[in-house]
Amino acid sequence: MRIGICDTTFARFDMASAAIDELKNNAYDLQIIRETVPGVKDLPVTAKILIEEENCDIVMALGMPGPMEKDKMCAHEASTGLINAQLMTNTHILEVFVHEDEEEDPVE
Repeated sequence: MRIGICDTTFARFDMASAAIDELKNNAYDLQIIRETVPGVKDLPVTAKILIEEENCDIVMALGMPGPMEKDKMCAHEASTGLINAQLMTNTHILEVFVHEDEEEDPVE
């Protein structure tokens, strides 16, 4: 099985490395293809490319939107793009967005 993982450059936590470690520790016979993009609005195009050009069976789109209202709007637009990419490719894209303001303590 080919799994595509696309993540963003400026996330405060390396979600893709954590996901790859979990996959490698709990599954076998996987081929993982990772692409890193500048921001969440770049995830839909990259997810679609992973499906169509890299022949991934499924894609994980990982992002960490910031706490401001414009960040939430960008995350919503990215989410809509990911839904469209799923419909265009007939392939599941697992969206995992962790918003920075989900935790009250900024250190966490």
